[in-house]
Amino acid sequence: MTTASLDRPIATDLRPLGTVFVTGGASGLGAAVVAAVGAAGGTPAVLDRRPPVNGTVYGEVDLADPDAVTAAVDALVDRVGPPSAVVTAAGIDACGRLADVPAQEWERVVQVNLFGTVRVIRACLPALTAARGRIVTVASTLALRGVSDATAYCASKFAVRGFSHALAAELAGQVGVTVLVPGGMRTPFFDGRTEQYRPGPDADLADPRAVAGGVITALRQPPGTEIRELLIMPAGETSWP
Repeated sequence: MTTASLDRPIATDLRPLGTVFVTGGASGLGAAVVAAVGAAGGTPAVLDRRPPVNGTVYGEVDLADPDAVTAAVDALVDRVGPPSAVVTAAGIDACGRLADVPAQEWERVVQVNLFGTVRVIRACLPALTAARGRIVTVASTLALRGVSDATAYCASKFAVRGFSHALAAELAGQVGVTVLVPGGMRTPFFDGRTEQYRPGPDADLADPRAVAGGVITALRQPPGTEIRELLIMPAGETSWP
């Protein structure tokens, strides 16, 4: 390191959040991110299949439908303006052995988790580039480790992580990209599953509000600094390392 680099001022001012589009913002981690964005002075807007309970502006969309995603993003821009950041928190699962999960259900997991992420980012990219904005994609600790009966989920989340790494390289210096790798959280994500695929009553699960705080930290990094990958999980997480 040269003397000149030591003397160069370091940017420490946190970025203002601006308008943040959140997929899956009606529940779970997405809803926690929406609340955290509002509390930190930003303007959240939701892309989801159902409206958020707190009245946040939202666009109804099925992320598995490519045409619907573009239309929903355009409509949301008309209502709240272009996004300065995007958080892709929407995600679904189809638990079971590969031979037992119907192909349509298996493929829908990939459509929503991976292609839905890509579609929203693609639709928002011109605005994000103009704003030198931020993207936070949501992977999982099951983007680091494969487990039985979760082939669709693991495949989609491994792909989200790889996509995010490549996108960060592609957009370096233009748009900041962070891939969030959360462990299990206390959210409705596990609702409706059979007993064998639900966390037990004593499972160590993270509070989604704590994870959302990490998202805000990534979004507010000063210009020239990025958190490229962010792992947040309960201390007793079993799927990492």
